[in-house]
Amino acid sequence: MKEMTPLEEIRHSAAHILATAVLRLYPKTQLDIGPPTNSGFYYDFDSEIAFTPEILEKIETEMKKIIKENQKFERIEVSRDEAKKLISEIGQETYKLGRLSDIPEGEEITFYRNGEFYDLCAGSHVNYTKKIKAFKLLNTAGSYHRGDSNNKQLQRIYGTAFPTKEELAEHLERLEKAKERDHRNIGREMDLFHIDDMVGQGLVLWKPKGAIIRNELEKFISEELSKQGYSQVYTPHIGKLDLYRTSGHFPYYQDSQYPPIIHRECLSELAEEGCSCSELSNKLEDGEIDGYLLKPMNCPMHIRIFRSEQRSYRDLPIRMAEFGTVYRWEQSGELNGMTRVRGFTQDDAHLFIREDQLQDEIKGCLELVKLVFSVLGMNEYRIRVSLRDPDSDKYVGSPDAWDKAEDALREAVKALEVDYEEELGEAAFYGPKIDFVVKDVIGREWQLGTVQVDYNLPERFDLSYVGSDNLNHRPVMIHRAPFGSMERFCGVLIEHFAGNFPTWLAPEQVRILPMNDELIKQAEIHLADLKKSGIRASIDSLSGKLGAKIRKAETEKIPHMLIIGKKEAEEGKVSLRSRAKPDWNGTITIEEFIKSVLSEIEQKTLSSFKES
Repeated sequence: MKEMTPLEEIRHSAAHILATAVLRLYPKTQLDIGPPTNSGFYYDFDSEIAFTPEILEKIETEMKKIIKENQKFERIEVSRDEAKKLISEIGQETYKLGRLSDIPEGEEITFYRNGEFYDLCAGSHVNYTKKIKAFKLLNTAGSYHRGDSNNKQLQRIYGTAFPTKEELAEHLERLEKAKERDHRNIGREMDLFHIDDMVGQGLVLWKPKGAIIRNELEKFISEELSKQGYSQVYTPHIGKLDLYRTSGHFPYYQDSQYPPIIHRECLSELAEEGCSCSELSNKLEDGEIDGYLLKPMNCPMHIRIFRSEQRSYRDLPIRMAEFGTVYRWEQSGELNGMTRVRGFTQDDAHLFIREDQLQDEIKGCLELVKLVFSVLGMNEYRIRVSLRDPDSDKYVGSPDAWDKAEDALREAVKALEVDYEEELGEAAFYGPKIDFVVKDVIGREWQLGTVQVDYNLPERFDLSYVGSDNLNHRPVMIHRAPFGSMERFCGVLIEHFAGNFPTWLAPEQVRILPMNDELIKQAEIHLADLKKSGIRASIDSLSGKLGAKIRKAETEKIPHMLIIGKKEAEEGKVSLRSRAKPDWNGTITIEEFIKSVLSEIEQKTLSSFKES
């Protein structure tokens, strides 16, 4: 079990205090689980009482009383039979017995007690409830037991806690700012994307304006990849199970995958044989029957492209890139707009290299990630080197291969001359990785770009190239994705910019505002000039006052407005009102404006963001 940090202990203890308060107020409530999270804590409840904002206030008041009582957190180690008996005595059989059965035989079973409250828990906690100095209950949400929509929906209460009241106040202020920047609201207001229940939760429909942002990002990174010698490839959305058995994604990654796709003829034959669901699962895992899988990763298919022809040491490095869509099964309670989804497109690339090329290629990947963040004004970030946990059995490959891969990443990060931290147990099952954790303008952290070194998949797929000695040698792989997921990255960008995108990314770059209907013809001439230059523009031709048209354009976050009045029309000019470039404001010819805005787009300036 990973040891908790002091902050995690505070939040874990606050979750227990929350459950204590709920049971005091509503004794018939059944408890499920209540862990700490990166930003606070939650607890899942099965209660006939609807946890409204008024009820949350009542619970919070009771929590303050419990903290004031200064109850001691006591650890109690019990046998499995004793645990069952205690769960029965406290009347929490509905979910806690199931959680007890999750604990493997032979592993110690512990409860934690504070006051009258007992909870099945591995710990750890603060010593006394008065250690909780600053907490706040935030909101409630529906959450299926074990994240399975076939199970009963519970009520999840979210809260947060910090060591000091000052830190809590700062966090709550960030949350208020985050509400204003919520990508789900801005995305709806700006008509960027849609998530439809009939299509499926966690599956994003990119609307035309959102598709423009995505397309501009894809063009930007594709241009950089062309400069660096990458080749574009395309691969299908499904692949045979044997492909993922070889890679190890099936079964190592099984909990995060959609169920395998099996042809109905095969299912009919198995049904005739009387094959049960559990037997079917075993046959799939053992490889007795085959099927297909919605791809959870692009790398196995890129590997097969590499293996499709003989390679020479002179061919390496081979750099393959793809905007490849992958599918992961996320629990419904974890889905969140574009930032946590079930189907997403990665700006994925896999490099097949000689070992002597490893450092230069890692550095090239890291520089590409840094370039992306620099262009988008994400200059505050930290680097995390995610390593394997030597005590875990979830990793594939030899210890020697892991040591070489981890040492290579450390050496590359040191060459960047930036601070980094190492984190055990966060590596992918096939190799260690470097993660860029970016801080946005309101201080929230997002894990975005990633670079991974992999000695294991080339071994599992028996990859080789012919060396200068005419013998076969094993290549090394690098996996890298500067954006990560296009969905997640765009969701983060929406919030980072609060929808006020720089001109090169804005779905609509220019809005022409004629002051009356007689000037629409002149506006149409200017619109044609703008579109001919590749600038995304429109005319607000509706009748109405100019002030209302300006406010509408500002609400829709248009970077530039071109106002045409009688005087401007006579002089062949426009009056510029620009969020992106306030110093441009004034009268200007359309030719001067086009030249200036094309320069702004080409340079990918961030002035509109700075002014937002």
